[in-house]
Amino acid sequence: MQAKDSNPPDGGYGWVVVVSAFVVMGLTVAVLKTFGLFFVEIQQHFDELASTTSWITSVTIAIFHLGAPVASSLCVQYTHRTVVITGGLLAFSGMALGFFGLNMIWMYATTGFLQGLGISFSWTPAISIVSHYFSKKRALANAIASAGECAFAFTFGPLFQWLISQYGWKGALLIIGGIQLNICVCGALMRPLASSCLKASHCKTETPPGKGTSRRDKEDKSPIMHKTFNWMLVRRPEFVLYAIFGILAAMSFFVPPLFLVPLSYSLGIDESWTASLLSILAMVDFGGRLLCGWYANLHVTKTIHLLAMTITLISTSLMLLPLANNYLSLAIFTGFYGFFFGTTVAIHITVLADVVGMPEFDSALGLFMLIRSTGGFVGPPLAGLIVDMAGDYRTGFYMAGATLVLSAGFLVILDRLQQRKKKGSKIRTKPEKSTLPYPSLHLLKQQ
Repeated sequence: MQAKDSNPPDGGYGWVVVVSAFVVMGLTVAVLKTFGLFFVEIQQHFDELASTTSWITSVTIAIFHLGAPVASSLCVQYTHRTVVITGGLLAFSGMALGFFGLNMIWMYATTGFLQGLGISFSWTPAISIVSHYFSKKRALANAIASAGECAFAFTFGPLFQWLISQYGWKGALLIIGGIQLNICVCGALMRPLASSCLKASHCKTETPPGKGTSRRDKEDKSPIMHKTFNWMLVRRPEFVLYAIFGILAAMSFFVPPLFLVPLSYSLGIDESWTASLLSILAMVDFGGRLLCGWYANLHVTKTIHLLAMTITLISTSLMLLPLANNYLSLAIFTGFYGFFFGTTVAIHITVLADVVGMPEFDSALGLFMLIRSTGGFVGPPLAGLIVDMAGDYRTGFYMAGATLVLSAGFLVILDRLQQRKKKGSKIRTKPEKSTLPYPSLHLLKQQ
């Protein structure tokens, strides 16, 4: 495994893996982001409150995050290919069983739990295997793969709206589930590089057989297990602060796509125009990711400062969005929100790597997703409760904006803590450097 990390292909078949991950991103997260089109249909069918209906999305988001550490562990034990194919089957099962629409509990278990687990088992290994295949071009490869979420969301808005109008929301769920079976095809294309590289490192080593080889085997395997299951990161203040930021951000991120469609309906905007809002959201999200990723690579601004800036801009756009009173103004404010959301997504994982360091990044990502799930689980129902109490969808956007402002505060605290530790380490190292300014004279005195 060490050989793989030190000398990945950095191209070649890796681009096939990138394209496969691109499609997986689209068939998982893009479906989740455009599920708001089903919100009103399901709410009216079961005659439930907005807070009750929003639990479907909450369960999906929570399981998506909770399943991330499990998916990572399964990738180590088996292969990325196996886990992605399993995820595709689970995602299809969730949508296909949701077709029956027996009651709200049934929807929680199918389009909520099963769909969330399928997304987690597909998304997590797809992101991971791209990083294994690339080193120098890793940022570019990850950017292209993650862009699948935006590209598919751009087309899924009008497509899902058309499916609902033609086949009803139940028929649309069944068709979407069939489309998600293509995740299995993408998984099959993800050649298990890890096992082959592990074998190669053992074959090429010059260590003689016997105890030396056994010792090398343990050295090769143990770091991966340590990275995957290192729960002790929760004791590090820097990680805890960033995890709190993740919880608050997750409480807000999934609210706007969920209530954007109902808000447009309340303004009297036609359904066809409403679907285009989700396409606009996806398009500017795509542009924000590319632009911010390019700017971050210039290293002009510290990534955590850039993240705090983008979070502030998102909260501002969310506070302004409820002021819209027609399609044009709503489309403009939606565009601002989507663009700044894209900039945030482009760098927030990079900031996590800066906080914990690359040796601990794998376990940090799994733990971060696990802890952040609480925010995704609580956020939509809380916003739905506020909407029910106020009787206005605008209040959900105010809640999301205020929560993001609070999350930015923890980024500021984290940055101050990092700066303080950096200054402390410099002070401790200065005496060591000044004790022996002339090593040769010190040796002469000893002689």
